[in-house]
Order: sequence, then C-alpha cells, then structure tokens
Amino acid sequence: MHPSAVDAGERAPAVSGLRLSVGFGTDRGLRRELNEDSFIATDPIFAVADGMGGHEAGEVASRECISVLGRQSVLAAGSRSATAVDLQQALRQADQRIRDVSNARAGTTVSGVVLVEERGVPYWLVFNVGDSRTYLLSQGSFGQVSFGQVSVDHSEVQELVDAGFITAAEALVHPRRHVVTRALGTGSDTEADFWLIPVEEGDRIMVCSDGLTGEVSDDHIHRALSTLRHPQDAVDALIQSALRSGGRDNVTVVIVDASNVAGSPSETTRGSHGSAAEDTLPRLEAEPAEPAGSVSGAAQTPPVFLVTGVPQELTAPATKESVEPGSDNAAGQASPREGKLGEENHE
Repeated sequence: MHPSAVDAGERAPAVSGLRLSVGFGTDRGLRRELNEDSFIATDPIFAVADGMGGHEAGEVASRECISVLGRQSVLAAGSRSATAVDLQQALRQADQRIRDVSNARAGTTVSGVVLVEERGVPYWLVFNVGDSRTYLLSQGSFGQVSFGQVSVDHSEVQELVDAGFITAAEALVHPRRHVVTRALGTGSDTEADFWLIPVEEGDRIMVCSDGLTGEVSDDHIHRALSTLRHPQDAVDALIQSALRSGGRDNVTVVIVDASNVAGSPSETTRGSHGSAAEDTLPRLEAEPAEPAGSVSGAAQTPPVFLVTGVPQELTAPATKESVEPGSDNAAGQASPREGKLGEENHE
C-alpha cells in the first residue's frame, strides 16, 4: 500500500439510501519521470491533488495533502456530517503540513467533492484550490442532461478570461496557462472555494488533474462521460485519450456515480472492476485501457450554489470568488496578477 493510502475500515450506513459506484486511475504520462499526482476515492471524499515543485517535492506535497484529508474524523468512511468549515480547516492543516515537510518549497492544487447530508438530503460539497477540476454530469429532475465544470480554476489565464483580456479558446494555448494563483503549501492565498449541489439520481462526478484537461477537450470529456456506462471504463478511456494526445503531464481521474438516491441501504461499490477497499489507494498506478465506443452530446452548465464567507451561506448561481494577494476574500471582478505561486512545465 502506498504511504498516502487511507484505511476505509467498515462503511457505516448513512441516513439516505444513496449508492455510489467509483472508478479511478492515474498515469505519470509520457514525458514526466515522476507521478506528482495523488488522490483519495473513499466515501465520503473523492479528491485529486496535483503537486508542483519538482525534484520529488511535488509528489510530497500532493501526498501530504491527501494524507491529511484522509485522517480527518469528519471524513471517516461513510460519514455524511462534514461542512465547508470542517473541510477548510482540514485544508489549512494540509497547507501547514506541506510547509513543514518541504520548507515551503513545494505546493499542490486540490479539487474534489465530499458527500454530505442535511436532514437526510444528500449534497455534493465541491471544493477547489488551484487548477485541478471537478465536473458534474447530471440527468436532471426532468430527465434533461446537463454537463459542466463546477470548480473555477485559480490560474492566471482564468483571471485573464474573467477580466475580458482573452477568450476561453485563447486560454487553452496561452503561454502562461499552467501558472496557478492559489495552492496549498506555498504562497499567501490558500483558501478554497466551495459549492453545494443537491445530489440527483444518476449524477456523475468527475475529478481530475490538469494532465487530463490540458490534453482532452471538454467536449470529448462530456462524450466519454455520457456514453461509457461504468465509471472505471470512463476513467480508463479518458486517461488513454490524454496519453494519445501527448501525455505531457501526469494524469489522474476519479469518477463517482450516484444512484438509489431515495432508497436504502447506503453502499459504495466498484462493480466488477474491483473491491471497495481498492478505493482507498490515493496513487494507484493504472494501465489505461482502450476507449470503448463512439460518443456524442452537447454540454450545458449544471445549477450550483457557491458557498462564500461563512460557508453555510448559499447564493445562486455560482460565480468566481475574486481574491487579490493578501486580501480577505473580497468579492469583485478578477484581475490578472503579476506574481505566480507555481508553474507546471509541460515541455
């Protein structure tokens, strides 16, 4: 077992009858010597951390982040009681731990989702620091499929897009597209953004490092998620697509499907692809499989609630929280920053 693995133990039943099916995988890519990604995929938390710093420092940063998250009692297997406040405190602990072990020379992005319940109603609590991403494919209450990125990148190009200086298409090829403006373990801005989304029958959550999104378009991701039934098949296909597109970075993908939202009892499975205990391996080296089938569909953005300030306050729709270096999370129009927290070299 990898040092950052988390022991899931017995899975305590939750109030709702929600069932989860999980797929996960990671690959160091075709150009990197080390895999600096780490992940956790055990109910109730599914997250990906993408380390940066080089010379094994990035690997340490991502591993420590996942390890700290995995040790939180509020995120114990089967728990549904976590709040945004709990999660922010855990991320602050991870930030300090990374600084302690690396002398503030390394950092990591992290994005993911925690399954929580309020009065027996399940919600996805999405969190993000940096440019790893969380997506949602939702069947909708009336069968209308929607797909979109829930998290908002903390990156220089995202701020340029928000400020109207470049288009989203230009951001994909911008020379500073890999520069992040918020990370754990380095810099002064380490606060996470949070979104709270009601869980609906058939929801599919995908969390990934930018090794996927830097190589594979959102349209391709949407088609794969829409047509590959089992989450592990979708994970394997997307990793293979990233490798075929160049594989310039480590690539990690975690996919979670929700079903039986109104039934009972609660459980987590990986179908015929593996045991539930395997979901505790944060950095499983995976051999990508060939993608299966052709895919089609049009992307839409799912409704979400952005949690800001005191994390119980909800607003809709979701908007990017703009924070300048050294400020106290003041909302407003984002503007490009001159400095940088970290840059991933894809060459």
